[in-house]
Amino acid sequence: MNPYIEKIRTTIEPLRQEIMNHKVYSVIRDIDDLKMFMQFHIYAVWDFMSILKSLQQNLTCTTIPWYPKGDAETRFLINEIVVGEESDLDLDGNRKSHFELYLDAMKQCGANVSQMHQFISVLQETKDFNLAFSNSQTPESAKEFVIFTFKIINSQKDYLQSAIFTFGREDLIPNMFLSIINDIHKNFPQDISIFKYYLERHIEVDGDHHSHLALQMTANLCGEDASKWKEVEDATVESLQKRIGLWNGVYDEIMKSQEFVETK
Repeated sequence: MNPYIEKIRTTIEPLRQEIMNHKVYSVIRDIDDLKMFMQFHIYAVWDFMSILKSLQQNLTCTTIPWYPKGDAETRFLINEIVVGEESDLDLDGNRKSHFELYLDAMKQCGANVSQMHQFISVLQETKDFNLAFSNSQTPESAKEFVIFTFKIINSQKDYLQSAIFTFGREDLIPNMFLSIINDIHKNFPQDISIFKYYLERHIEVDGDHHSHLALQMTANLCGEDASKWKEVEDATVESLQKRIGLWNGVYDEIMKSQEFVETK
């Protein structure tokens, strides 16, 4: 195994454990709590796709006329990931991006999708993130999460983008959460079957096949450059801290809603 990758994994393990054992999972008791979780998490799903496409633009030729760009092995790795993330199959065998699949899951269980639609609509029209955040009333923790992601994207450092894509997102679904979803699904299969499928696909594709491809992509981009690996380590730590911040925001919002219901 690459010694740089092993060092990063050792460094971030405490943060990964904090995420895997986050208190937010223990307060998701029913569909209403899950809706709240999804309304925050959708921002992470969306900006994951943005990192993905930024990497594809940086590592392959996406303009006309076409010219060979970069290393062919690295081109293969990112293109292989893009196909799976941008054109996967839903429960009915239709092609969907994982973002669109997540929106379908939100609609099925009655979660609010208008906030994300408003965010994207304003961003497409104006390219102004602050206005998009404001008009859609994006939760503060989700806003901070997205801002960090786009700081890395705008750095134009493909190895940093690859790093937070690889280490900041892979394999972060704890068994406790899967157990909670399975329990809710038993009682309300018609409401969360798409979300359950989304999680299963995430584990099958992102947590296995794509994570191996992404690790190799990061290794290819950093090579033996110790300074790049140090930047990668720092960016990865910060990305996981932002994930913890996102989960803290979800936890606080769920607790508020639960306290409100209990006082009625």
